[in-house]
Amino acid sequence: MKDSIILLKTLLLSTSQHNIYRHSTDKKRRRKVIASYIGLFCLYAMIVGYSIAMCIGYGEFGLIDSTPAMCAIVISALAFIFTFFKTNGYLFNFKEYDMLMSLPFESRTVAACKFTYMYIKSLPWYLSIALAMMIGYGIYAHPPVIVYLIWIVLSFLLPVIPMLLAAFLGFLIARISAGFRKTNLIQTVLTMVFIIFCFSLRFIIEALFREDKVEDTLQSISAATENAGRIYLPVKWFAGAITGPRVSDILLLAGVSILLFAIVFRIVGGSYRSINSALKSHAASKKYRMTGQKKRSVINAITFKEFKRLTGSTTYMTNGAIGLVLASLLAVVTLFIGFDKIVASVTQNAPFDYSVVEPAIPFIVYFFVGMMASTACSPSLEGKNYWILQSLPIEKTTIYKGKMLFNMYMTVPFMVFAILCMSISAHVPVSEMILYMILGVALCAFSTTWGCVCGIKHMKLDWENEIEVIKQGTNVAIYMFPNMIAVMGLTVLVVFLGMRMNHLLLTAIMILIAALLAAICYVRALALAKRT
Repeated sequence: MKDSIILLKTLLLSTSQHNIYRHSTDKKRRRKVIASYIGLFCLYAMIVGYSIAMCIGYGEFGLIDSTPAMCAIVISALAFIFTFFKTNGYLFNFKEYDMLMSLPFESRTVAACKFTYMYIKSLPWYLSIALAMMIGYGIYAHPPVIVYLIWIVLSFLLPVIPMLLAAFLGFLIARISAGFRKTNLIQTVLTMVFIIFCFSLRFIIEALFREDKVEDTLQSISAATENAGRIYLPVKWFAGAITGPRVSDILLLAGVSILLFAIVFRIVGGSYRSINSALKSHAASKKYRMTGQKKRSVINAITFKEFKRLTGSTTYMTNGAIGLVLASLLAVVTLFIGFDKIVASVTQNAPFDYSVVEPAIPFIVYFFVGMMASTACSPSLEGKNYWILQSLPIEKTTIYKGKMLFNMYMTVPFMVFAILCMSISAHVPVSEMILYMILGVALCAFSTTWGCVCGIKHMKLDWENEIEVIKQGTNVAIYMFPNMIAVMGLTVLVVFLGMRMNHLLLTAIMILIAALLAAICYVRALALAKRT
C-alpha cells in the first residue's frame, strides 16, 4: 500500500498543471496553465448546466425518481468509453514504461497505480455530472440530508466498475495482439472492430425493440431505466441506495468495486510485462534484402515519416483513422440501402423532398473525415525529439508542409470515395457530383491547415503519455469543437438554402468559402512555423 501511494503521488505530481504553475518560471507556460483552467471551467459549466436542465425536464414530467438511475447510466457509459480509448496509452505501451518497471514495484502495483491515476484524472468529469444531477434531484424530490451524503460518496465509486470492465477489455485486446508479429496493427484492428460495434449497437438495440417480445419495455423513461438496472446491476444499486436508501445496495456497490479491482489487477499483473514488451518490440523480416534505396523529395520523406508514426501507435491510428473508416462504412451502406432510405430513417419519414439534402453530402462526409486531423497533434507528438527536427538543414515551413501533405494523402481518398458513393446512391447529376468532390477536397484542405494552426499554436512537447496530446490536448480540443459545431451548422444551412437556390451555385459558393478559409489557415500555419 505504501509503494502504491508513493508511485501514485509521483505520477500525479509529474503531470500536475498546478505544480507547473507553482514552480515554472516560464511566463508563457504559466499563461497556458491559466488558459487551460479557464477552458476546463467553461466545459464543466456546460456539463453542469446540461445535467441540471435534464433533471428539470424529468421533474416537470413527473419522472424525478428516474434521475438516480439515469445519472448512473450516463456516468457508467462515459467512464467505459473514455477508459477504453485511454487503456492502450495509460496501462500499456506508455512512454515511461522502462523507467517504472526498473523501480522496485510489482507489476500489478504499477498497473493498478496507472489505472488509479487514470481514474483520478477523469474523476472531475464524472463528479460534475453526478453533483449537478444531485442538485436537480434535490430541487424536486426534497430527499433527507443523508441522501445527499450517500450520493456524494457513491459518486466516487460509480465510475470504478465500468472503468475496470473497459480496462479488462483493453487488456484482452492487448493480450491477443501480443501473440502476433504485427502487434500494433492487430491491436488497432481489434480496437476499431469494437468501436464500430459500439456505433452500430444503437441500430441493433433499435431493431430488437421493434420485436413484439420487448415492445412494452420502453413505454416510458422510468421503465427504460428500470430495465437498464436489471441488465447492469450498479445502476440498480445506485438508484436503490438513493431512493431507498438501502444499506445493502451501498455495500454491494462498494464491495463489488473493491473486489473487482483486486481481481482485475491480479489477472493483469500476471502478464503485464510480457504484453508491454511485445507491444514495444518490433519484428524484423527474415527475408529482408538490402536493395537500392528510393530517392524522395524532402516533403515526401517527411510525409512518409508521419505515416510510420501513425501506424506505429495504436492510440494515434485509432483516433486518426476511425472517422475515415466510419465515412467509408456509411458510404457503402448508403450505396446498398439507398440515400433516400437513410435520410428517411434519420428524419423519421418526414414529408419533404429528399433531394434538398443532396448539397449537404460533402458536409455529412466531412463530419466523419474531419473528425480528427493528424496535423492537430503531430507537432506535439515529436515530443522531446523535436530538437532533432530543428537541427536538420530543413526549413521549418518544409517540415509542416510535409505534415499537411500527409493529412491530405490520408483524408482526400476517403472523402472522394464516400462522396462518390453517396452521390451515386442519391442519383446526383454528374456536374453536381464533380462539384461535391471538389468541395470535399477543399474541406480536407481546411481541416488540414486549421489542424496545423492549432497544432503549432498549442504545441505541447513535455508530455508523459501520448494520450495527453492525441485525446486530451488543448490543440485537439480547439480543433474539434469549433470545427464540428461549424459543420453541423453548415449542414443545416445548406439544406435550408438548397430549398431556395440552385444546387450548383450553392456548392460553388461553398467551395470558394472553404478554399478561402483553407488559404488563410495555410498562411497562418507557415507564419507560426517560422517562429517555432
